[in-house]
Amino acid sequence: MALDRTGERPATPRIRLDQPRVRRPRLLPAYDPEAFGRLSERIARFLGTGRFLVWMTGAIIVWVLWNVSAPVHLRWDPYPFIFLTLMLSLQASYAAPLILLAQNRQDDRDRVTHEQDRKQNERSIADTEYLTREIATLRIGLGEVATRDWIRSELEDLVRELDERRGVFPHGSDEADR
Repeated sequence: MALDRTGERPATPRIRLDQPRVRRPRLLPAYDPEAFGRLSERIARFLGTGRFLVWMTGAIIVWVLWNVSAPVHLRWDPYPFIFLTLMLSLQASYAAPLILLAQNRQDDRDRVTHEQDRKQNERSIADTEYLTREIATLRIGLGEVATRDWIRSELEDLVRELDERRGVFPHGSDEADR
């Protein structure tokens, strides 16, 4: 072990940041949580169908009929059907967490979708407010612009005024030219 600046051995080895960490061996197998989540969603989706209920009901009916009417030496689960109860409990104990996992994943997707919708709504509101301000600015600007009707009315007023002046000053007069 290397010595530090004081010439003593360090209490713990120094972590080198310029090199990758050495991986420790794992006791549990590695798995992809995303793949496991997709599998749990598929199972939960199947457990929530009528097809599953029909298959499960059929299997239970066959189980019970076989263990009641088959010869005694071929029965694997006699009358109280303890093994059937164990199998149904085992199925339920796996089904419930898988369904909860699928619901949590759906809640996460819904949360992300809701957040995206909220941001889109905020952008739409900002765009609408911007367009409203622009339209108001255009209306104010158009209020100051001479429109065709306004120019026409001004010209009609000038023509009327000229006609009145002609009536006051005859054609041959010098004052009409001024």
